[in-house]
Amino acid sequence: MSTTSATTTAGPAATPDTATAVTTGAAAPRPYESYVYAYPHKTAYRPLPDRPALRELWAGERKDALSLYLHIPFCEVRCGFCNLFTRIGAPDELTTRYLDALDRQATAVRDALAGGQEGTDAIRFAAAAFGGGTPTFLDAGELERLCDIAERRMGADLRAVPLSVETSPATATADRLAVLAGRGATRLSIGVQSFVDAEARAAVRPQRRADVEAALGRIRDARIPVLNIDLIYGIDGQTERTWGHSLDAALAWRPEELYLYPLYIRPLTGLGRLGAGSDAVWDAQRLRLYRQGRDRLLAEGYEQVSMRMFRRPGTDTGTGTPSQGADDYACQTDGMIGLGCGARSYTSRLHYSFDYAVDMREIRTIIDTYTATEDFSRAEVGRRVDEDEARRRHLLQSLLQAQGMEVAGYRERFGSEPAEDFPAELDRFAELGWLDTGTDPGLLRLSPEGLAYSDALGPALFSPAVRAAMAAYEVK
Repeated sequence: MSTTSATTTAGPAATPDTATAVTTGAAAPRPYESYVYAYPHKTAYRPLPDRPALRELWAGERKDALSLYLHIPFCEVRCGFCNLFTRIGAPDELTTRYLDALDRQATAVRDALAGGQEGTDAIRFAAAAFGGGTPTFLDAGELERLCDIAERRMGADLRAVPLSVETSPATATADRLAVLAGRGATRLSIGVQSFVDAEARAAVRPQRRADVEAALGRIRDARIPVLNIDLIYGIDGQTERTWGHSLDAALAWRPEELYLYPLYIRPLTGLGRLGAGSDAVWDAQRLRLYRQGRDRLLAEGYEQVSMRMFRRPGTDTGTGTPSQGADDYACQTDGMIGLGCGARSYTSRLHYSFDYAVDMREIRTIIDTYTATEDFSRAEVGRRVDEDEARRRHLLQSLLQAQGMEVAGYRERFGSEPAEDFPAELDRFAELGWLDTGTDPGLLRLSPEGLAYSDALGPALFSPAVRAAMAAYEVK
């Protein structure tokens, strides 16, 4: 499970009826509509008829604090809940061909970034991340090459910026971890999901706790500053007792960060094919387990950064300064460069990517097309972001963070007040008790209940146009 990238476990598209419920005075929506980690959602993307040149797209953009994300679309297994852009295995030297294509893409993107009047001296990266899939599916030598692409082709100094890398218990081997530690990785995120073997099997994630514990030991031995552990609640058969068992097991490693994810069951995933779905009983169970996990981590001294993310205060990113918030590793902001299948890039006016799929056959076809591509100078698939969408994006992604949004910052950027731009939505959130009304009036922040309902609140801020595009998307 990704915690840094545009490939994080996004839920299915919220339907127009669902999202509209919050703005029309209807009853409170269910707590688990959709995980919103980026906006507009990738299912709102469409092929771009004009195929704009990257050089033109980036010509007027700030390039002094870019984020870099490299996507590796390979896993040793595919979990039953996963709808990420990834395939199982990589036969016939596919990883080599994929890295060759990644190198070509990086060269084209760097040339496009340098095409403006600023030149290469104005290009700076403030953060980097490797996600997937599972980046550590690559062997040690291939990871070295991946880092070389980031540094030599893109110009990112991996030892000077936060570098987050995703891994799995089976691929967190000592030689791979040594490469990442040596190249400047500051954060390792490992998808454990559950320390209970029966729950892992129920989530179609074959693993043994003994192997998980061994991998965590190797990560600590590698002395990478930040360890993040992902856990999932809402698995079939999970109870408050077994959820507490996983929380205990995770806390025994004193991770600097913990992500608590609600289980979603999505079309074309392993669990989705089994016919499982969502109901009110499951919603209530997930909400109960969320609150149990939240309260436990807060009692252990962790601070809540968002509905999902918890961090030990003062965590050192490895760059000499404590982490300040979720944006330390975020790949959702403007000025985002994504390389590889499944990666998205964000300018202030256009979000773009390659084609997206969940079905394994479709994914294999897209990867094969990518590895055969020679010209990466144009954007192929995406969605344009107008002023209204930019406002929604800013409000949504700021409001979903526990620290909230400074109204003055919104006013400075857009020349208007959020209450003027989104009166119905904010009034409804306040009516539902989702806003912290006791804070400074200059700060728009969610209450604890609002954070608990983040997966209902986020979709409620989608524009009608984006909701319509998402509803019309044909899952493949």
